[in-house]
Amino acid sequence: MICAVELTLKNCQKLVDDWVQTIGLRYFSELTNTAILMEEVGEVARIMSRRFGDQSFKKSDLEVDLAEEMADVLFVLICLANQTHIDLESAFRQSIKKKTKRDEQRHLDNPKLN
Repeated sequence: MICAVELTLKNCQKLVDDWVQTIGLRYFSELTNTAILMEEVGEVARIMSRRFGDQSFKKSDLEVDLAEEMADVLFVLICLANQTHIDLESAFRQSIKKKTKRDEQRHLDNPKLN
């Protein structure tokens, strides 16, 4: 089941749904998954603030894997997309299209980015 297919967003959504339906038994409620998403994002923020910010690592933080925490965020986000019937691949294409149209010149004209 795992990683036997190309990992497009559409395939990731199917992979997560298959996992939830078999190993997870069912989806948590949307509200619970939203809270879990916030927890996972907080774990990414904790690593970022210590690795790239000014906070010091605690002994318990030294073994935490940023990639794994980012993947956890993606997993829960995909759960929410599945529960709310959102095609993430289509939504992502629309988001890139919107950002491209909106920001085509904006960043070129920003002296802070040059």
